[in-house]
Amino acid sequence: MVGSDSSPSPLPPTEEQKRWGVAKPLSHAGPTEVDIQRNKELEKFLVDSGLYESAEEAVRREEVLSRLKQIVKDWVKDLTRLRGYTDQMVEDANAVIFTFGSYRLGVHGPGADIDTLCVGPSYVSREEDFFYVFHNLLAEMEEVTELQPVPDAHVPVMKFKFDGISIDLLYASISLLVVPDDLDISNISVLHNIDEATVRSLNGCRVADQILKLVPNIENFRTTLRCLKFWAKRRGVYSNVTGFLGGVNWALLVARLCQFYPKANPSMLVSRFFRVYTLWRWPNPVMLCEIEDDDLGFSVWDPRKNPWDRNHLMPIITPAYPCMNSSYNVSSSTLRVMVEQFQFGKGICEDIELNKAQWSALFEPYLFFESYKNYLQVDIIAADLDDLRAWRGWVESRLRQLTLMIERDTSGKLQCHPYPHVYVDSTRLCSHCAFFMGLQRKQGEAIQEGQQFDIRQTVEEFRHQINSYLYWKPGMEIYVSHVRRKQLPSYVFPEGHRRSRHTRLVSQQHVDKATHGSAERVLKRKKEPDGSLMEEESLGKRQSVSPQSQGSVSPELVCSKRAGTLRESGTENEKAGVNGSCLLTDGKIHEVDIIQPNEGVIHSAENSDPGCTSSSSNAHHSASSSDGSSEINNQGPSMDGSYEANHQQRLLDNGASVLGDGLREELEPNATAALSMVLKSGDGVGSETVQKNVMRHPLESCFDCLNEKIDQLMEKGNCSSSLELRQSQREMLHCTVSNSPIACYGVELCN
Repeated sequence: MVGSDSSPSPLPPTEEQKRWGVAKPLSHAGPTEVDIQRNKELEKFLVDSGLYESAEEAVRREEVLSRLKQIVKDWVKDLTRLRGYTDQMVEDANAVIFTFGSYRLGVHGPGADIDTLCVGPSYVSREEDFFYVFHNLLAEMEEVTELQPVPDAHVPVMKFKFDGISIDLLYASISLLVVPDDLDISNISVLHNIDEATVRSLNGCRVADQILKLVPNIENFRTTLRCLKFWAKRRGVYSNVTGFLGGVNWALLVARLCQFYPKANPSMLVSRFFRVYTLWRWPNPVMLCEIEDDDLGFSVWDPRKNPWDRNHLMPIITPAYPCMNSSYNVSSSTLRVMVEQFQFGKGICEDIELNKAQWSALFEPYLFFESYKNYLQVDIIAADLDDLRAWRGWVESRLRQLTLMIERDTSGKLQCHPYPHVYVDSTRLCSHCAFFMGLQRKQGEAIQEGQQFDIRQTVEEFRHQINSYLYWKPGMEIYVSHVRRKQLPSYVFPEGHRRSRHTRLVSQQHVDKATHGSAERVLKRKKEPDGSLMEEESLGKRQSVSPQSQGSVSPELVCSKRAGTLRESGTENEKAGVNGSCLLTDGKIHEVDIIQPNEGVIHSAENSDPGCTSSSSNAHHSASSSDGSSEINNQGPSMDGSYEANHQQRLLDNGASVLGDGLREELEPNATAALSMVLKSGDGVGSETVQKNVMRHPLESCFDCLNEKIDQLMEKGNCSSSLELRQSQREMLHCTVSNSPIACYGVELCN
């Protein structure tokens, strides 16, 4: 019954008046004819790129989900019967399967996994019943392959393939004896009397449902999100586990953008995405709705109350209670990389709007292995593929900690770029994969003479964290080594070899033009009388565009006494190696630090800028190892304990102060101009790479002498061609660096 108040009820808000999110839209402008045509071209590009699954695959997914639903129902009924419940309870016993992630949002592509949640009754536990009984049940099924339980994850999950379809299955036990088929998971009552791990498991579905409710146009949201996820994967910034953004993070960013521009079509939204988030003043949070608190007692994101929330660099807040920061993994290094990639996307979209580029230019893959001079290579080895899968998942989940520790131990002056792709050396006999991290000095830092980066202790601490793996098995090994760009293994390149110098120069010119809009960094050319092109720049300037190291020192050799293997790289002369590691400084080698044989790795690094020395780690199970993660901080913005009220309000307004009242113009150009003024970044996150010519250091004559000695021994037949050098039968190379010329004391490799 309606209340007795006779006053007329207010009319529902019109589309123009409706407010999406926590602030008014930036613009209600819809697409023009040009925008409509450009949107057709974008959608055609997405289809041609194979981002949509076929009808047959969609049917297979539905069949797999239907089969999985029946399996969990039977599993719960069997458990109910075994525990002596009444026949009526057995008949009513039930479990429900929900989907979330890209499948629930409708943006999954061919071969994508299905994120699923099983909700069961209160007497069916996650630890024993799900990860033990149900795991054994799946293991016996022929349709199930690659079964991998991860019970100790932040959100416990069971990973497997069912009839070839990848499934990530979570479990949540709610405080009901009977779970109805029509359970409303969005109702806050499902959160009563459950632990925080269960809350995190439930929130994936609750967040996905809220996102779809809070966007103005679901189809425009889906197309835009599908496009930007594809872009993020191509540019190497799609990975929550390594400190970038995962699926839910990108969904929240796109949803907030749709609230800013409720009538824009996908082509407009993609362009405005880069415009808005390039200028966004982090750590201002991205929120789709107001943060709600409840009496259930779960912690919500609130920097006024929680000191740890103040260190978050790129807060993207989930819209379902309890509201959390979904991007807490982001570090200062990964934020820098993402802002630079946003700038790249902004430049390309501006060219597209001026008809100077096509959509394909936006999705050019990022040339990671041509972007840095120095890399950390993390090799992972296991006895078989099943062990490697589990071992790799553990190591990958800890790589973010290595990034944070390097930032911490170098005071943020040495920046890491973890690349979220795994590489496999198919020539190895053992199961192997590798991750890589780019290293560079923080731009804008004053270069101090003699400054050096020694991260050996950092890597050792990382090794202790890896050693804490509870499910370690013999054969699980990890090696961390510093390699120069010239020493990168061939298997990281798509064609199996490095690209030609000319191709790299052309690619570098394209990136420079797209990201900086400056023609000064593009090589100028002029025509010869015969019509051929001649570059005006000298060879030295070429090197400043795409630097190539000269006079290589020996690449690293990874030796494992336990595994009895030797990994070699480089030419035969390079494979001779030097039993030492150079501590690198600003373009000079200040000392040679010999790595002891029991450290497991012999490697040598290049005299380039910035330098680092990392001791490689032969990780194995150690009962005495410690995690050490509590010592790591996110290098967040420093705030005093009082956390002033005006700053609190700025963090929580999400647009009121970030986007300002001056941005409420109806016309798109005016809103954009105001946005660029108000959101001008002040933290200097984005930076461009400064590259220097690589000079040949006199120390390299020492290695020339060594290589000449090796050649002589090889010709006389006194040296093994396999270079399996016995440690007790060789002398180490000793080099002295001083103001006088470098003296080589020689080395005897074998009898």
